[in-house]
Amino acid sequence: MQFGKDKVLRLMIVDDSVEAAEAIVSGLRNHGIAVRPTRPESEDALAEQLGQQPPDLVLVAHDATTVPLAQVMARIDASGKDLPVLLLHDSIDDARLLQAQELGARGVLLRAHMEHLHDAIRAEWTDLEARRALRRLESQVRETERRCDALIESSRDPIAYVHEGMHIRANPAYLEMFGFDSFEDIEGMSLLDLVSPQHVDGFKRLLKQMSKGEPVAPRHELEARKLDGHTFPAFMEFTGASYEGEACQQVVLRRQEYDPDLEREVEELRQRDQVTGLLNRATFLRALEDTVADAAQNATHHALLLMEPDHYLRLLQDIGLDAGDELIAAFAERLRSVLSPEDVAARFGEHQFAVLRRASDHSGTAALAEAVRAAFADGVLEVGERSLNATVSIGGVQIGQKIASVSAVLAKASQGVQSTIGVGGNRTELFDPGAVDRAEEERVQAWVARIRDALDGDRFVMHYQPLISLHGEPGEMYEGYLRMEGDPGELVQPLTFLQIAAEHGLLWEIDRWVVGRAIAVIGERLRKGSRTALMVKITEVSLQDESMVQHIIEQLAQHGAEGSLLILQLPESKVFTNLRAAQAFQQAVSKLGVRVGLEQFGSGLNSFQLLTHFDASFLKMDRAFMEDLGSNAEHQKRLRETADKARQSGKQTIAEYVQDAGSMSVLFSAGIDYAQGNFLAGAGLEMDYDFQ
Repeated sequence: MQFGKDKVLRLMIVDDSVEAAEAIVSGLRNHGIAVRPTRPESEDALAEQLGQQPPDLVLVAHDATTVPLAQVMARIDASGKDLPVLLLHDSIDDARLLQAQELGARGVLLRAHMEHLHDAIRAEWTDLEARRALRRLESQVRETERRCDALIESSRDPIAYVHEGMHIRANPAYLEMFGFDSFEDIEGMSLLDLVSPQHVDGFKRLLKQMSKGEPVAPRHELEARKLDGHTFPAFMEFTGASYEGEACQQVVLRRQEYDPDLEREVEELRQRDQVTGLLNRATFLRALEDTVADAAQNATHHALLLMEPDHYLRLLQDIGLDAGDELIAAFAERLRSVLSPEDVAARFGEHQFAVLRRASDHSGTAALAEAVRAAFADGVLEVGERSLNATVSIGGVQIGQKIASVSAVLAKASQGVQSTIGVGGNRTELFDPGAVDRAEEERVQAWVARIRDALDGDRFVMHYQPLISLHGEPGEMYEGYLRMEGDPGELVQPLTFLQIAAEHGLLWEIDRWVVGRAIAVIGERLRKGSRTALMVKITEVSLQDESMVQHIIEQLAQHGAEGSLLILQLPESKVFTNLRAAQAFQQAVSKLGVRVGLEQFGSGLNSFQLLTHFDASFLKMDRAFMEDLGSNAEHQKRLRETADKARQSGKQTIAEYVQDAGSMSVLFSAGIDYAQGNFLAGAGLEMDYDFQ
């Protein structure tokens, strides 16, 4: 289970020391865990916080006195919630481990060892989410079974469930077809008793195959026999199922009212895409489900490839929209030419194709993907009277027990397609759970090369979003957002590449580009007669970069810009954990008139304590406060308190991600100085907002 900025850990820390608790929170954030912390300072506060939105995890210092350990455990036990508790110790011995077990704590953490603390919290959080997911799934399964039971009972299709060839359930339509009055008349009866004598031997072999778990054809034609001895032509469809927790087979029986050959032809047409002749999406998904189930049960290995033509819209424009079906058919024909008869191929989307190859190991899957890629890259497509050279991007998955889930397989394959498109296309990306490190390294290196190319080729761009003064403050102010140019018309969002850039030491160069571009824009606006303040984000890496201040000096001089119009943003948590460097940086740039602001403000345990050590000009509220702002009294209260304290200390406040008019009303009454968000104005290439 993966956690990151899109998943927030609600963490309660019971500790007498605010600084120690804040250090834990900062350490977790530095390890990539988004934390929403709370710290009760009394037993009443503990009860109140547990009664509102309970945390995910509780960390308790074994020697806490503000809320003693025994009281914490008693309150949590009384809540009846699945709320894991971890004890904080400076060292571990047998006595402390036994004490933790007796109290019901799930583990002991070493306060001074951040890596141990981080790993233990992440593991416990993963277990908690797994338990929650299991409870949700069990509830959904119960509800689904109830609905399915009702649907089967009312279905006009004859449906039965058999276990080891014996009937364990049948709906009224099934009973009526064979002439039974009630299920008691058929309960425990062998399915063989309802088959004509000439088909019994073949049907026995079919039942043996199913009992051994061997794959069988989903449709079996035969003559069925009614209670009175009359027979009729029919076919049975078998599907693996579970009834009252026991594995069985679902049987759907239908009369053959038409010519069997004609019916098979109709069924074949129903399963095919009419443009390409390949299987359609629904049929392919059924084949994929069977394949994934086989991998889960029998530890087999199979291959899935998803692929899309590169620059499809441009190709379509070149040949004309009316030739779209011809283009898709040409792609399908080229794909079919490199596959074996045993491969299952489908048109999976409008211009997306899928291939399934059973019994394929990693090398076989990689060879298949490369063969498909080369078939397009090295050949020419004939589309009507046009000849095209077209390449494809391929995302592959090595299906096995470690990824025996249809949704996970498709998600990884789709991610691979998008990743290969993102680095230029005409390549393959194969996800193999047994070789994750290798595949991940290849993906990362491709992104590193792309980031380096963007830096060297000046292929970053800035989008600008206005900040609206809620109390009539004169002047123009924008925030600049970094984007990276991809394929023509494509912009890559920073969350896609910044983590990789951080891991490979490229953030300082990106920060320099952002600052340099911001200063250049400020200078351009000044020469046009507009005094525009511009706010941009930099990372904590720049706090350690001694050359950044000199870079700002040089850029201000080069572009004739005023330092007072440049505002640099840093996350509150990063300033807290790099406080000395942040202080030195802020003091140095303030001599140039440059202001420094804090973003994600209010996410720490005691955010205003940081302001006694760091002189921030702007405080941008953490986006969590904007969730359901119109109806969340707690968030409204926090915003009012923050705005009041900020005003008293001469700081200005900003609320981002404003989503509706109700939020604007709350922000105005709370005393927030600036608002921004798509509700007011989206980010774009031009600074064209009318501040009048």
